[in-house]
Amino acid sequence: MGKLINIDNGGTLTDICVTDADKVYRTKTLTTPFDLSRCFFDGLVKVSKQIYGQEDIVSLLSTTDHIRYSTTQGTNALVERKGPRVGLILTGALSAAALEQIDRRGELYRAIVGDRSIKLELPGDDAALESAAVRAVNALASSGANRLVVAHGGPDRLAAEGRLKKIFLHTFPQHLLGAIPILYSHEVVEDPDDGRRTWTALFNAFLHPAMERFLYNAEHKLRASKAQNPLLIFRNDGHSARVAKTIALKTYSSGPRGGMEGTRALAAHHGIPHLISLDIGGTTTDIGEVRNGSVREDGRGRVEGVPVSFPLCNLVSVGVGGSSIIRAHRDGSVQVGPESVGGAPGPACFGLGGTEATITDAFLLSGLLDPASFFGGELQIDVERARAAIIDKVATMLGVSAEAAAARMEQAWVQKVADSIKAFTDVTPDTTIAAFGGAGPFVICRIAAAAGISRVLIPGLAAVFSAFGLGFSDIAQRYEIALDGDAPLETKKAALRDRARRGMHAEGFALESCKLEYRVQITGPGRDESVPAGDTPLPRRAGEHAALVLEVTKAIARPQLTGRFGAAAVAAAQASTRSVMVDGQRRALPLFRAEDQPVGSQAAGPAVLEEAFFTCLVDAGWRFEVNDNADVLLTRQ
Repeated sequence: MGKLINIDNGGTLTDICVTDADKVYRTKTLTTPFDLSRCFFDGLVKVSKQIYGQEDIVSLLSTTDHIRYSTTQGTNALVERKGPRVGLILTGALSAAALEQIDRRGELYRAIVGDRSIKLELPGDDAALESAAVRAVNALASSGANRLVVAHGGPDRLAAEGRLKKIFLHTFPQHLLGAIPILYSHEVVEDPDDGRRTWTALFNAFLHPAMERFLYNAEHKLRASKAQNPLLIFRNDGHSARVAKTIALKTYSSGPRGGMEGTRALAAHHGIPHLISLDIGGTTTDIGEVRNGSVREDGRGRVEGVPVSFPLCNLVSVGVGGSSIIRAHRDGSVQVGPESVGGAPGPACFGLGGTEATITDAFLLSGLLDPASFFGGELQIDVERARAAIIDKVATMLGVSAEAAAARMEQAWVQKVADSIKAFTDVTPDTTIAAFGGAGPFVICRIAAAAGISRVLIPGLAAVFSAFGLGFSDIAQRYEIALDGDAPLETKKAALRDRARRGMHAEGFALESCKLEYRVQITGPGRDESVPAGDTPLPRRAGEHAALVLEVTKAIARPQLTGRFGAAAVAAAQASTRSVMVDGQRRALPLFRAEDQPVGSQAAGPAVLEEAFFTCLVDAGWRFEVNDNADVLLTRQ
């Protein structure tokens, strides 16, 4: 078996994890938002040096079986409302008001579409329709739209949208410079729910351009560097596929979903009945859960509360991370995010031109972070730059010292994450948090205590855990067809099987080598149910839709988890001390290096536990234990 490369591209940092038999190599690099392929290859170059002792990306790629890639760029684009100006042409029973009502807050619709929508009537005369359609496109282009979605409301959507497609291809041929891309809702997904299908197309149009430019550029560079197999995109349904077989919307929250696959494996390995995943990166905190071995997901997912046509892991992405901008207001309140400085320019302490205050600056000022060891010693951070930003953006407004302002920033940051956990799920005595991501372990004891949770698991690969989690995915595709009509079930199964054969051939596999699973999905008011397809149709109520779904999976190699807790306790090996602000006073806390701890190491807080890419403040009343996989279990006494 060759190497497996997993890459998780975040808003601030890009994580790389390479599995080679029983060895795991990992590294991080700053995300380069101006050219995502640059940080992609920077990471590959860095990890090749770890493996071979020198930079050798050709040897790395030529001995690799699969490269799985995930990104939070789609999530971050929606959180920060950064994307193309989408125009919308509606026909039939659809209206802008109805679509805006689906987005209960209305803000998301205004950010993506705004006033760039036109309701188009469909006269029987083709010449009249062509004239009206051309006027609609010109009007939307004049209003600033640089990408269009066409959606029809009603059972005749295929014919209506197909009629417009024929007109637009004739009038605005795609080979002309400046031609506006047009997306037809029925081509994205075969969903009879008009509102859900239209929102799915809108999200896809919003996310598509950036994903397309980067992914094809990265794949081209991989081929030039002797990669043996196509780049695989890890999707938000927990599976992977080639770039050419993946739509943009399925990259939404794909990075956090990688963490969920790892969380599921952790829960099974350690026998944890309710494990909340807390993936805190630079821009967002992504929260999910595994309960009794199952990842929480919806048959018809939601993006910021808006229903879409595809299954989605039920995650919540909150605009709070290590690089979130923190500001104080005249009323004494402290606001955390959702805006982020990302990796460029990054927090003020990075010294890359950033002037905004972030929690990373606050932790540096408090002493939790050490400039000499931060980011494995590869990125020198400047405490005076952090102090200046905190004074300018927070302390002056609050009328307090820089250190007191840093404490207020931490309180607001912790509370926002804890409140998000409690809003997402019910906390029980069986609940454990899996804390990972570069910022996940920072003050996880305080977050857990504020959420009423007494156990925290920090995976040994916490800093790159979402990247590691990608390795638990297989190559898969999902095909769907409506069960409305009189066609026999076997006929519909055969139609899906033919589509699957062509699709998996494009992935490089024969259908006979894959696992096939047919399911029936019924959705409607108060119902979202997926069950194995049988010979007897499931009863449906008025307003419910049924679809036959075929899931095709080709298993590929994945890592194996090791490590158990409960070994004979030994005293943790203290490396030194670190001066940290605790409850308004600076204290010399014991410093433990995670990678230096023998199996069964235990110690009580207050203390600092640190490794190359994460730092954790262990509060008083908490105790940590390290197992033989370098996983850390924190328990509140």
